[in-house]
Amino acid sequence: MKHLTKKTGYFVEYVALVIMILAVWMMLEKQGTLNPVILPAPDKVFETFVSLLAKQTLIQHMSVSLARVLKGYILASVAGIILGIVIGLFEHARRFTDLLIQIIKPIPPIAWIPLVILWFGIGETGKVFLIFLGGFFTILINVYDGIRQADVKLLEVSKVAETPFFTHVFKVIIPGAAPNIFTGLRVGLSSCWMCVVAAELVSSNTGLGFMIMNARQFGQTDTVIVGMITIGVIGKVMDSIIRAVEKKVIYW
Repeated sequence: MKHLTKKTGYFVEYVALVIMILAVWMMLEKQGTLNPVILPAPDKVFETFVSLLAKQTLIQHMSVSLARVLKGYILASVAGIILGIVIGLFEHARRFTDLLIQIIKPIPPIAWIPLVILWFGIGETGKVFLIFLGGFFTILINVYDGIRQADVKLLEVSKVAETPFFTHVFKVIIPGAAPNIFTGLRVGLSSCWMCVVAAELVSSNTGLGFMIMNARQFGQTDTVIVGMITIGVIGKVMDSIIRAVEKKVIYW
């Protein structure tokens, strides 16, 4: 009952925040403070949302972007977790890869676009690769930090008990690093969604990123806002799913 009341409280807070933002937005619009070309009224944005939904345009772009993000995110998660565990456990692996990781990590995914076109052409592979880059290093660093920050006492007990290597990894190391791993997965997911616009700049005619950039060229600010809100809502839903899984795993 207490848990349900807490959830209801969160929901009320979310709704209250949305209502407050809409109230301020509408007030500024009615006072003529806002330029409708730069920031259209909420009702105009809602009308555009309903129109795009009725034409299934929004659904088509959303499904394409979601598929791309899921592919890139799953690849980034698998690669980031595996490599993070390896370099966290083996000092030689960390020294061998550290310089390369530190050099590549700060490069924004959009800077990779010319090379991506040369390497993969203008198909789906290049777009997924850009999204992969967006999430990979965030996940990798968080997994590595989680491994390095594992409880020393647990590691010593496992060592004294001569626990087999794989049992040691899966029963001691990974459970201890789980909070950091899930933090990396959540932040990495946000990074993947941020990269979808850049990925869909690569000769694309579908996806939310394409819809946003195409609308910008024609000054359709309402469509731009609809695309942005759609990305935000999907990202929030996916983040909530990961948080729910995290609670189950951490409890276990």
